[in-house]
Amino acid sequence: MTAPAERLPRRTSLQRAGRRLREWLPAAVVFGLGIVAWQWILPDLLHIERFLLPRFSAVMSTFWTERGDLWSAGWFTFKEALGGWVIGCAAASLFALVLARWRPLGSALIPYAIAANAVPIVAFAPITNNWFGLLSPVSKMVIAGVLCFFPVMVNALRGLTSVQPASLELMRSYAASERETFRRVRIPTSLPFLFTALKLTTVLAMIGAIVGDYFGGSTEALGIQIRAKVGVSDYEYSWAAIIVASLIGIAFYGAVAIVERLVLSWHPSVRRRSD
Repeated sequence: MTAPAERLPRRTSLQRAGRRLREWLPAAVVFGLGIVAWQWILPDLLHIERFLLPRFSAVMSTFWTERGDLWSAGWFTFKEALGGWVIGCAAASLFALVLARWRPLGSALIPYAIAANAVPIVAFAPITNNWFGLLSPVSKMVIAGVLCFFPVMVNALRGLTSVQPASLELMRSYAASERETFRRVRIPTSLPFLFTALKLTTVLAMIGAIVGDYFGGSTEALGIQIRAKVGVSDYEYSWAAIIVASLIGIAFYGAVAIVERLVLSWHPSVRRRSD
């Protein structure tokens, strides 16, 4: 009599696995077609030159033979990106809390935040090198932090100010202080918005660190190695370095997504994705 009840969890897990397979199948197919095009269609049929895009097999061969140097450079650049991500996201979160608490101050400072975000990063990178030193990783962290700051600040502020009026009225009926309202209502409400920005900025942090390297830095950095190898026509190594940067960015994004699932396990949106 208990057999159907025992079979139900197994069937549910199989259905869940099937649904996830269907979700990932289109991406896997596109990825496979992209590899096929990169290896055969682009060089053989469209005659794309090597300096524009080396053959995929040549890039992967370099990726394997030079894996030690590539991952060492990738780790060096990741530490710069991670430092900038932490600095930028922490500063943006604190700034959003201040703006949400004191609205007139927010109205006065938001235009300056927008103006700072509008500055092209390629114009800002040489300035940070002069401020902190050409070989200092802090200059690259600042660039990455600037790229991360605005998306996190905007999303966090939106979450802090998107609380249902009924929730605020309930807190007032309990005579809760403003600090308690933030701790129990506004901050929990803002977390889904905040994690969306945190995942987005993992990629921006890697971009900022690599772009910063293009204007000078340690020879151990990934951006410096890409620029140097392009200068000597070693395009396979440059593309292999780009693949390393992409893999690190994906892993960084995935790590933040895992933290989001753990922190927001109570949230309906995370529960729906888990079901």
